[in-house]
Amino acid sequence: MGPGAELLVILLLIACSAFFSVAEIALASSRRLRLRQLADQGDARAERVLAVQEQPGNYFTVVQIAQNMLAILAGVVGDGVLSPLFTAALVRVLPAANVAPVASVLSFAAITTGFILFADLFPRRLAMAEPERLAIRVLRPMHWFTGILRPVVWVFKRTTDVLMRAAGVPERRHDQITSADILAMTAAGAKAGVLHAREQQVIENLFELDTRIVESAMTPRQHVVYFLASDDEAGIRARIAQEPHSTYLVCDGDIDRVVGYVDTADLFARMVRQQPIRLQGEESQGLLRKALFIPDRLTLSEVLGEFRQAHEDFAVIVNEYSLVLGVITLNDVMSTVMGSLVGPQDEEQIVRRDDGSWLMDGMTPVGDVLRALGADGDTLPQRGQYDTLAGLMMALLRRMPRRTDRAEWGGFRFEVLDVDSLRIDQVLVTPVATTDEQRRAQP
Repeated sequence: MGPGAELLVILLLIACSAFFSVAEIALASSRRLRLRQLADQGDARAERVLAVQEQPGNYFTVVQIAQNMLAILAGVVGDGVLSPLFTAALVRVLPAANVAPVASVLSFAAITTGFILFADLFPRRLAMAEPERLAIRVLRPMHWFTGILRPVVWVFKRTTDVLMRAAGVPERRHDQITSADILAMTAAGAKAGVLHAREQQVIENLFELDTRIVESAMTPRQHVVYFLASDDEAGIRARIAQEPHSTYLVCDGDIDRVVGYVDTADLFARMVRQQPIRLQGEESQGLLRKALFIPDRLTLSEVLGEFRQAHEDFAVIVNEYSLVLGVITLNDVMSTVMGSLVGPQDEEQIVRRDDGSWLMDGMTPVGDVLRALGADGDTLPQRGQYDTLAGLMMALLRRMPRRTDRAEWGGFRFEVLDVDSLRIDQVLVTPVATTDEQRRAQP
């Protein structure tokens, strides 16, 4: 075989090694979600790639056998081809005793460089750029090689399985997608411009339904507008005109004795028909509805389940002592996900001020506070025992907060600006460092 043919053999060996490098990285880098999408679209090859990812032992064994065999063979052939060429070039400039060793070193360096560049680095980068497409294309040839090397593959696979069991490593690949994975993907999508910030926020809010309890979205007890069962029609009309809502509780004497609720649409229907409006007795039939009661420790996701099961969109929240804590509607739950797109345009609970501080409503959920501040909730005092900024202030102060009370946590200073009765209305949150710098700057 002449030098030209031997060089062609070396190039062929490099090309074969590049193929196996692509096959290895393409399978390892392929995203299961993307492959599943392709499979659902009818691509049977993607389904086969998913199956190989579940048990990639034979696949990677073939890759390693082939790559090692090709590298050894290329070294043997390359030394026989390149060493004479380097010897002929060096014999004119080096002493005879040094020509052979230097020629061997240069031959080794040339073969190694060729393999690193064209059989390793470049094909691997290529496979990482488009893993799913390349994994699908190389799968059939890899099946052929697996069939050809089956006896050798069997020996190596059995040996590897024994070593894996001894090391306590599972033989199957188990990829379980968690909510953290999805949130990380949405964050990456927003950073890349694929998702708008608003869309990312909606997705994050969806996952928070499993962690936010009902109190974070309810209308609290002191803000609930209700009728007494003994109210006459004039009083009912006046209350609707003064405080319009879509739904009203009906209570017997006080808010903790709920007898049901009425829908404004039913009230208006009676008004249009000029029918009498009564909230007790026979005249309340068809008007007074049975209220759905739910415990105060349910998550918003569980509240949605209760609504679905009861075919209701309104519920009364009670605690373990059967005291009414507030009410919640389906619209309230959806507002935590969609924000201002659903529900009335109320004032924002968090307002960023020009000086870098935040003005926050006391009923702001703790999760929203942490997100706005970019703070880590792992160091929250009494974590999990409250759901709002007001609860955080109580945990920090260890008493009922009063106006001008201050507390510090996580590099921020929290100052109570307004208290309505015992309810914390507004809190000013300021980065501690910013405040200290301003104080030092004052003469």
